[in-house]
Amino acid sequence: MEKIDFIATDGIELNGVLYKKEKETKRVILSVHGMTSNCFKKREDIIAKMANENNIDYFCFNNRGSEIVKYISKNINGKKEKLLAGTAYEDVLEGYEDIVGAILKLKELGYSEIYLQGHSLGCTKIVYTYNELLQENEDDILDSIKGIILLSLVDIPTALRIYLGEKFEEYCRMAEEKEKSNINELMPKESFIHPISVKTFLRYARDNKDIDFAKYGKDNRLEKLNNIKVPLFMRWGNDNEMILQKAEELVTIVSNIIENPNKDIDYIDGANHSYNEKEEILSKEIIDFVKRN
Repeated sequence: MEKIDFIATDGIELNGVLYKKEKETKRVILSVHGMTSNCFKKREDIIAKMANENNIDYFCFNNRGSEIVKYISKNINGKKEKLLAGTAYEDVLEGYEDIVGAILKLKELGYSEIYLQGHSLGCTKIVYTYNELLQENEDDILDSIKGIILLSLVDIPTALRIYLGEKFEEYCRMAEEKEKSNINELMPKESFIHPISVKTFLRYARDNKDIDFAKYGKDNRLEKLNNIKVPLFMRWGNDNEMILQKAEELVTIVSNIIENPNKDIDYIDGANHSYNEKEEILSKEIIDFVKRN
């Protein structure tokens, strides 16, 4: 294991852990964690160990949304600025800056075959980033991305509406009123599953055009997922998972819509949203996918 420091493309200082085999390889999995999480998870250790056993390196990093609340440093022209961050204060679109910064660091370290792996909100960040790279014709970066691994991609805007029910519009009005004076003010604790600022709440509830792509209804064409041209791996659990359908129904819906010829879409029986106690099964399926592609 080696600690790696790097800079996001907008100057935010980040770091992570590279699980590296002594035998040199050009292939690496880049892991993007979800809400309130970090790169020091049992799941990361197990996937990394199996990856290394198959001559694949593994890099997981703490993005600006790690933990609930924290300070991060932004370096602009040699001047450092402290900013509020963590899941409560992050703008999910800024995940683009973090992920691209991590990719550029891995390319600098000599990796030419990068597999982007996200969990939960990390999936949202990866799909958004990939589509932005396509739109900006970042071919040099895109050429290094050899596969996309999405673990428990969540339809956040819809889930929030269902979670709040009749209170949804009320909390939106409240957030818009608070926005006029302080976007970093925290919303009432009942408005989300963990502390959340006005800015972040409105990103999920109102300003969600760029992240509202995981609509799993039969009429949705999953356009941003269908833009992914590299091999695509998707998994969910079926035990207390954050999805609206049964896992087997969701897998059927998504499999029928996704046109990618190199897709691997399924669920892991008995797994919850975090894949607790199912990490070995998940790891084997991920590594088999990477080795095939």
